[in-house]
Amino acid sequence: MKKYVKIAALILVGFIFLGTFGFLYQKSKPETLVYETLTTTIADLEKTTVATGKIEPRDEILIKPQISGIIDVVYKEAGETVKKGEVIAKVKVIPELGQLNAAESRVRLAEINARQSETDFERMKTLYGQKLISAEEYEKSEVNVKQAREELQTAKDNLQIVKEGITQNSASFSSTLIRSTIDGLILDVPIKEGNSVIMSNTFNDGTTIATVADMNDLIFRGNIDETEVGLLHEGMPVKITLGALQNMAFDAELEYISPKGVEENGANQFEIKAAIHVPDTITVRSGYSANAEIVLERAHQVLTVPESAIEFSGDSTFIYILTDSVPEQKFHRQPVTTGMSDGIRIEIKQGLTEGQKVRSAQKGA
Repeated sequence: MKKYVKIAALILVGFIFLGTFGFLYQKSKPETLVYETLTTTIADLEKTTVATGKIEPRDEILIKPQISGIIDVVYKEAGETVKKGEVIAKVKVIPELGQLNAAESRVRLAEINARQSETDFERMKTLYGQKLISAEEYEKSEVNVKQAREELQTAKDNLQIVKEGITQNSASFSSTLIRSTIDGLILDVPIKEGNSVIMSNTFNDGTTIATVADMNDLIFRGNIDETEVGLLHEGMPVKITLGALQNMAFDAELEYISPKGVEENGANQFEIKAAIHVPDTITVRSGYSANAEIVLERAHQVLTVPESAIEFSGDSTFIYILTDSVPEQKFHRQPVTTGMSDGIRIEIKQGLTEGQKVRSAQKGA
């Protein structure tokens, strides 16, 4: 019995030894790599870039008062359309004390002079009727009384302007009525009734009563990196997409490239502008964030392969062409001349033909 146990133990040890030897042998054999293969094809390539920015009117007009004072009435609010010359707000003038006293004094003096001139004229009129004075003296007296009347009216108008900023004779041209200077949409009315406003002058920009813009003339304003700005030129077509209007794209035309870059986050950025064409049926608001897609290069019907198949070695490029797949894959390292790339596929100018199988950088299953 013991003899059979020993024999069985020896057999078991032998199997374990053979199994271990076989396992180690298999592990020591070099692994056969199987690569995914790709096919060269004829296709169109486009190299694009995307600039981020926003939509805004080409011109935003700031409406300023022509006189200082306090906002008496606001007739319009943001979002309303206005015509050129339409009143947006009315300013109530707060007279300056020194100017008011001077204007009142001028009126009093003009009244005194006017009364005296009227008296003198009546006297000269009587004497002229009695033929005691010449016609020349009478005419001079008449001129004097007319000048005195005119000066009195001018002094009264000046006092009214100082008090109210307007005269009865010039009500339609009143500087207290703030009017729009263009047809357009009111984007903002930053003032309220009771706010003080300052007129625009050499030393002060003045208070903005409203911002008005023509929303039928919109532009995209954004930035592009210096590595791509050299490929741009005025007149290039641009495709605009808006974050607020999903699944919609608008045609635009590049019309401005800044000659000077601005550093942002360590990179030089150049401002660009593009005129955007928006259908009348769609409402686009000022300030919408937008992306502008610009085609930098195009290649029509060229030989292409996925860029992952290219091996870059210094200034040279190579590709591995499949020469045999049985019993194992074999490849030939072929130098090639490449062209433009769209980031996924790359143009092959020389070294390959259509339909050839090439090695990918990825391993197959």
